[in-house]
Amino acid sequence: MCDERTIRDAEDRLRRPGGLTRREVGALSAGAGVAMLLPRAAAALEVTAGNVEVQTPDGTADCHFVHPSSGAHPGVLIWPDALGLRPAFEQMARRLAESGYAVLVVNPYYRTEPAPVVPEGASFRDEAVRNKVFPLMRSLTPERTVTDATAFVGFLDSRDAVARDRKMGTTGYCMGGSMTMRTAAAFPDRIGAGASFHGGRLVTDKPDSPHRLVAKMRAHYLFAIAENDDAKDPDAKTALRAAFDAAGLPAEIEVYAGTLHGWCPPDSAVYDEAQAERAWSRMLSLFETALA
Repeated sequence: MCDERTIRDAEDRLRRPGGLTRREVGALSAGAGVAMLLPRAAAALEVTAGNVEVQTPDGTADCHFVHPSSGAHPGVLIWPDALGLRPAFEQMARRLAESGYAVLVVNPYYRTEPAPVVPEGASFRDEAVRNKVFPLMRSLTPERTVTDATAFVGFLDSRDAVARDRKMGTTGYCMGGSMTMRTAAAFPDRIGAGASFHGGRLVTDKPDSPHRLVAKMRAHYLFAIAENDDAKDPDAKTALRAAFDAAGLPAEIEVYAGTLHGWCPPDSAVYDEAQAERAWSRMLSLFETALA
């Protein structure tokens, strides 16, 4: 999860020879830069994309919906990281749609303001960004996550592009990792697969800790863990493994060597292309089997 230690780790990475410069990191936040970083799917499908509004009990959530231009396909709900919905996640959603999925990526902060909530090139290394985002993060209670998941899953199931006779997937980054688990627990008959990338606070000592919800799920899972997150909490992966084993559910749980928290989105200062591509391929493999 984003904290002072992950910020220090990112600064150390930037200072290493060959690390991204601040100017390069800012450039990558633009949609064109991100698109160049992300290779297209093999035999990429033609897709249709646009911004949509999803009604929830708490207001109107601005989201981005992208799907193959013809046919009905498994739905996928993407929970972004702490910096929220932005061009990098729109491009990631497009790439997933090109592989044959109807993808909704959401603005988790819609109750406060529309996306994007931070400017292009924003980073947790900047105090102003932390002061803006941390209160937004704290506003996202487990109850609000389930309320939003109900609306987002319902939206997907109302679209002609979504195959309602096939299971749905959900992915999450940073804080979004725990949101996938709450979604999978709230909709066990609908969510067939989940993927958490450098997810934060998946295992806590609270009664509603995400790992305690596994018994309510039916989803197969991928947990792609950052090396420095594992160093802070090495027992978390063991608790996750025990929870999934007890529930009899498949889960691929791996610490990705050399990675730092935030290493998957291509606009991240600590983006690790090789490891992010490997995690992406593992997600596609999961979806191919669990959402068949």
